[in-house]
Amino acid sequence: MSQSHQQPALPKCPGCEEPPAAGDLFCGVCGYDLSAVPARPDDRPTMAITVPPAAPAAGAVRWPAAEETDSSDVPAPVVRPADVPGTDSGGRPLTEPDTPDAVSGRGAASPPEPVRAGGPEAAAVQVRHDDRADPDGAEASGDFALAAPDPRAPEHAAAPAAAPAPGAKVCVACRSGRVDADGYCENCGHAQPREHDHMEQELDAVAAVSDRGLRHHRNEDSFAVSSTALPDGSPAVVAIVCDGVSSASRPDEASAAAASAANEALLESLPRGTHPQTAMHEAIVAASEAVNALAQEPAGAREHDAHRHQNAPACTLVGAIMAGGLLIVGWVGDSRVYWVPEDRTRPTARLTEDDSWAAQMVAAGLMNEAEAYADERAHAITGWLGADAYELEPHTAAFKPDRPGLVVVCTDGLWNYAESAEEMAAAVPADAQEQPLRAAQMLVGHALDGGGHDNVTVALLPFAVRPQGAGSACDTV
Repeated sequence: MSQSHQQPALPKCPGCEEPPAAGDLFCGVCGYDLSAVPARPDDRPTMAITVPPAAPAAGAVRWPAAEETDSSDVPAPVVRPADVPGTDSGGRPLTEPDTPDAVSGRGAASPPEPVRAGGPEAAAVQVRHDDRADPDGAEASGDFALAAPDPRAPEHAAAPAAAPAPGAKVCVACRSGRVDADGYCENCGHAQPREHDHMEQELDAVAAVSDRGLRHHRNEDSFAVSSTALPDGSPAVVAIVCDGVSSASRPDEASAAAASAANEALLESLPRGTHPQTAMHEAIVAASEAVNALAQEPAGAREHDAHRHQNAPACTLVGAIMAGGLLIVGWVGDSRVYWVPEDRTRPTARLTEDDSWAAQMVAAGLMNEAEAYADERAHAITGWLGADAYELEPHTAAFKPDRPGLVVVCTDGLWNYAESAEEMAAAVPADAQEQPLRAAQMLVGHALDGGGHDNVTVALLPFAVRPQGAGSACDTV
């Protein structure tokens, strides 16, 4: 996927016991499929919600009761302590109280079945991996280090205006040659990036940027940003970010289908007055169904699919909704949401918990975070959207910030270079609230400066809170 996942090295082929070469997907001697995933565990990391929903504040949007979420039959609660607390879709605090990561979501997941780190049992969780044995080795994946232009460069946005003739494209490398119908510069011969290699979109209350990065041969990320109105006329803002699983077939189609389906589901349900946490859960289910449908379609005879497994298309998803003074996040996989307060002296937070091997090791108490993320299996995902996912378990969380801030929704192509909440806050420009598109461009540039080993996608949602008695907290964003 566009994740920097590591393929665990097998000492011997299970079929013929010959040692495979690094990065091999099949044994070169007997043809054994080296990427076969282990059986899933029996544990289910959610529990029934036991906290009753909070009463709506005066003047706030009066939501109908949230419908069933995550196999629970009571509404999901919304809480409002001082520093952006939250509950997951099982009704639990995202962390234990009074810990350094009190709002980061770390350590709250139910531990998996006991395993021994490094032993055979440690791989008992169903996982998916990227197709690269070495994230620094472009040769191992068939990718190459040719990137789209730096999104922070002013001339990048100005290139279309410098076209020598109406409708003609100008080379992104020499800035003067005309691009022919095959996508090559007639002056310097430079191959031009495809349209999907770099994408940007800005609305009044949200901006997003996606870039291929420096190593992948295509962009397998997708995003969707939109806004709509609630039944009372107040605004609702949506950002969905999806990351295709590179080791699956057609990962770019999977991420595009998931982002579009989730966005459409939210634009349909929010104006009807559906509780936004319920709407997010339903949107993730709709995205899963859209990705599942791709597995029923015949794979096209496309050049970039010829060397990949013909397994089910798959992707991860993370999203955020700002509506009625609430911040709702939902996810499956290891893309993340961060909270960066406008006042940088206040605490920052990570609002999601990864579906990954490393997160499960930390939650089980088998490794500390530094040890887990240093392991080659760290970024193997244990949750995704796709027909071969053994069980869909969408995660949702509700927050009610009491101060203005910035919501950062991103793939691991960014957070690999700013993993902690503090590192992410340091990477976010100081004027991100006023210029979210420029800030998103700078964050993509931060990932490229760090190595750009993956596709990079980030959406930024400025969250404004009005003073008490001044009306809805989401009147202006």
